[in-house]
Amino acid sequence: MASFRAALTQLAALNVSGVRNNYDLDELPSSLHSAQMPALLVLPIELKAERLFRERKDSLQTATFSGGAKTIYYIVTHLLLVAPAESGLGLRSHLPGLVDLMDSYTAALAADVTLGDQLLAPARVGVEPGLFPYGEREFYGCAFRHTWMLET
Repeated sequence: MASFRAALTQLAALNVSGVRNNYDLDELPSSLHSAQMPALLVLPIELKAERLFRERKDSLQTATFSGGAKTIYYIVTHLLLVAPAESGLGLRSHLPGLVDLMDSYTAALAADVTLGDQLLAPARVGVEPGLFPYGEREFYGCAFRHTWMLET
């Protein structure tokens, strides 16, 4: 039986071509600078009271199968930050690189859909590019919202 923490650590170790820094829970910086990007941050919580995604769901759902394994569903945000919003020529200068990194991310995840067998089923992932707050700044990036099933 895999733990939620082990699955988060495995997600933080996902090798995405073009990403400079991957941050696990214990390594999350309080702020980010251009030299640290592109960066991926493992966030098992929402950043603000408002949700990153328009679709409203509970973060944790439990399901018990009669006579079978007990499972729990986790929702985790893997946040890709590419550049501060005030840098360059705005979205126009960062959009091509962001799209390339999104492709690299999906390719890396496709190569390991159960995160080293930490998940009971392949990860389901929603993708939302946009502008995201982190620390005191806003960044161009993409939120990858994972839904995982683990055994309790």
